[in-house]
Amino acid sequence: MTTIAMVPDIDAMGRVVAETWPLPRDEAWLEALFRDLFANHWQQITFGPMIQGGAYELRCPAPPTAIHVSGGYFTVHWGRGGHFHLCIGESRATPELVAHRRPGKVELVRGLDRDGHPVTWSLRVENGKGESTLSIYFPNPFLTDEDGLAEIPDWRRLALWHHVLATYAGQAADGRDTLGKGFRR
Repeated sequence: MTTIAMVPDIDAMGRVVAETWPLPRDEAWLEALFRDLFANHWQQITFGPMIQGGAYELRCPAPPTAIHVSGGYFTVHWGRGGHFHLCIGESRATPELVAHRRPGKVELVRGLDRDGHPVTWSLRVENGKGESTLSIYFPNPFLTDEDGLAEIPDWRRLALWHHVLATYAGQAADGRDTLGKGFRR
């Protein structure tokens, strides 16, 4: 595994608002990443697109009944619980549509509070036109399983983030994840 360097995400005021690790975008690599997350960690993740005017934060209703890739689309099925398709490769569409639909950006994101300390951990996928196609939110030590604010941070909830960061970005935990104070400011 190649080590992927962190890149700061700087806002218009010059403040670092997130730390990102740009990930590979090839189909086989993305299939391995998404298959790992949805097959092995489905109970821990929250997912959906983050679009202008809407944020979808969904939980897997059960273990997937099927996961496959066909025609450039990664698909997760839950039977009557629904399914989704995510373009990760080549399809039979026109070259223009393929360029629009395929991932233009895939990155791990550690969101920072106004003091520059981590408070959110996610994976962000955008298509070739910069539109959100999927965000995966990792367990947050400042939140409970019921989406409430935790009285005391549970740092064990960072285990999946640390697994993904090490496995897919080649980065060990750097100790910064426990510096945040959460959302109760």
